[in-house]
Amino acid sequence: MNLPACPKCDSAFVYQDQDLLICPECAHEWNPNEVVEEDGMVVKDANGTLLQDGDKVTLIKDLKVKGSSMVLKIGTKATIKRRVEGDHDIDCKVDGAGDMMLKSEFVKKA
Repeated sequence: MNLPACPKCDSAFVYQDQDLLICPECAHEWNPNEVVEEDGMVVKDANGTLLQDGDKVTLIKDLKVKGSSMVLKIGTKATIKRRVEGDHDIDCKVDGAGDMMLKSEFVKKA
């Protein structure tokens, strides 16, 4: 068997468990058939669709804007400017509200 090295720690001691490859040194698990971005970030919407910079998305539920009395309604459109690490993983331009960070679990690709 010729398995690829671990993408996290470059360990050669990788083993296969069903569809996943597992690194015993850092405990990283990954699917070798899944598309991985060149920067290593995979951000998916509520339906599991991969999101890219520049994609247009819509909100799937009403969201309160923290520190304001504004509520973003379901169906509001937004454009992804960039994907970032962290809890709020997409930086968007929201129609009628301006720039803000959103969680990808509350949007779907338009």
